[in-house]
Amino acid sequence: MTKTKEEVLRRIDEAGVKFIRLCFTDILGRLKGMAMTRSEIAEVLENGQGFDGSSVEGFVRIEESDLMAVPDVRSFRILPWLVGGEKVAMMFCDIETPDGKPYPGDPRYVLKRMLEKIKDNRWTYYTGPEMEYFYFKSNKAPEVLDGGGYFDYATVDIGTTLRKRTVSALEDLGIPVECSHHEVAPSQQEIDLKYQDALVMADFAQLYRFVVKEIAQDSGYYATFMPKPLLSENGSGMHIHMSIAENGRNLFFDPSDQYNLSQLARHFTAGILMHIRELCLVTNQWVNSYKRLVPGYEAPVYISWGRRNRSSLVRVPMYRVGKEHSTRIEVRSPDPGCNPYLAFAVLLAAGLKGIEKKYELPDPIEQNIFDMTPDERAKLAIGSLPGTLEEAIRVTEKSELARETLGDHIFEMLLANKRVEWDAYRIHVSQFEIDQYMPML
Repeated sequence: MTKTKEEVLRRIDEAGVKFIRLCFTDILGRLKGMAMTRSEIAEVLENGQGFDGSSVEGFVRIEESDLMAVPDVRSFRILPWLVGGEKVAMMFCDIETPDGKPYPGDPRYVLKRMLEKIKDNRWTYYTGPEMEYFYFKSNKAPEVLDGGGYFDYATVDIGTTLRKRTVSALEDLGIPVECSHHEVAPSQQEIDLKYQDALVMADFAQLYRFVVKEIAQDSGYYATFMPKPLLSENGSGMHIHMSIAENGRNLFFDPSDQYNLSQLARHFTAGILMHIRELCLVTNQWVNSYKRLVPGYEAPVYISWGRRNRSSLVRVPMYRVGKEHSTRIEVRSPDPGCNPYLAFAVLLAAGLKGIEKKYELPDPIEQNIFDMTPDERAKLAIGSLPGTLEEAIRVTEKSELARETLGDHIFEMLLANKRVEWDAYRIHVSQFEIDQYMPML
């Protein structure tokens, strides 16, 4: 990891880098940025780069448009491919106001602010997302490249080749990959990154999506993180593995507990179960997100936890039972179309609220919840996630936890953006309606 401005400049010169991308993220999780030349970068490293934030989604109004992008030298990386025949590097930036204060509309700052809350305890919040995606022949229609299924492997498949190239590029960028494989749906893939401190992992998640799309585009194909692009097939999730450590010791682990979960882990998990409905606007932010969150396609719909039960919203993986370093919880409802900075932040906030209030974790549910009747779910007090973006908006707008975590600026801007999206969807006349109603009405 690069640690100083001087080291950044030395690596730029040694590699012959011509352009340096300064990257940041808007409130919807889209990567933004600008390219600087070598001649300008020393000044930028020292003082930041000013830009007009008025056209960036969720940033500032016209009358308060000036912002500063301040590079985080620890995120410096040289792209392992040429861009226009030139070597290009990139860095993530923190966004500041002209007077040097953190900008409250910067999603990276939201996560950094949450991590400050556990700094006094000397805790480290680790995350490890499993991000699924699809390869299609183009961005015009979801035309698959293969008919494969879960863990299918064929060296001649173009999807396998693209995935291998992507893994190699990620590792060349210094992003550790644990494994990769074909997912359940045709043309669906998954690459799992090794767990990291949450801020580092949020940067990695943005790079992951960028690299996946760049490699696909370079080969004439299209990669998408759309949650549900195919009818009657599984959608793409972003299962987030989480734990908290102190000086290298996993605070979620207790060898004397039936499930190897400490009281801290139980309270943390209970916090997520208690607050997950009001956080769905962050973890599942698109109209299309709720096409994935339906029974029958492996995505969690019901609010419960378990170990072997993959219909549960929160799962305690059993890969290496009784091993401290492997003990964590897996939240299965988020999708890869979310903003990783905001998603990690709100999930941490929910977990910390559970620890603070000492929420009690209910008993695990190990039977298939999808097979239960409504009465059976009611007897077990199993709630459900919002069924539409509109319902998620209504739940989130009343959430004190979401407002406190996101800050007033992002909270209000996100709600406003999502209301516009829902209204646009609500008045759209779909092909389904034409086919269903025109012949009979």
